[in-house]
Amino acid sequence: MEDLVKFVQDEFVTKKEMPEFAAGDTITVYYEIKEGEKSRTQFFRGVVIQRRGSGATETFTIRKMSGTVGVERIFPLNLPALQKIEVNKRGKVRRARIFYFRELTGKKARITEKRR
Repeated sequence: MEDLVKFVQDEFVTKKEMPEFAAGDTITVYYEIKEGEKSRTQFFRGVVIQRRGSGATETFTIRKMSGTVGVERIFPLNLPALQKIEVNKRGKVRRARIFYFRELTGKKARITEKRR
């Protein structure tokens, strides 16, 4: 049964071309917001905390600081409202899910940039 679901997802679900990114990267997500009949583009820029799932159900979590309050947002990769994703910085982290990043403040909360 799982093979059948995977086959249907691979064949019939349209995938958008998104850049490669992982936990620790700083990215900007541009997505469309509909307010009544109007629509506008808004962006959310922050550090990727995790990527989870696979195929059509893959999601990623972004965390940013808004003043002194941390704000996290979960985006599905196949969200129709997603317009584009820009990778601003590649971070060097040793884990796939950096939940410890939530408790860090100040200089400890910096992620070193990956060398090319």
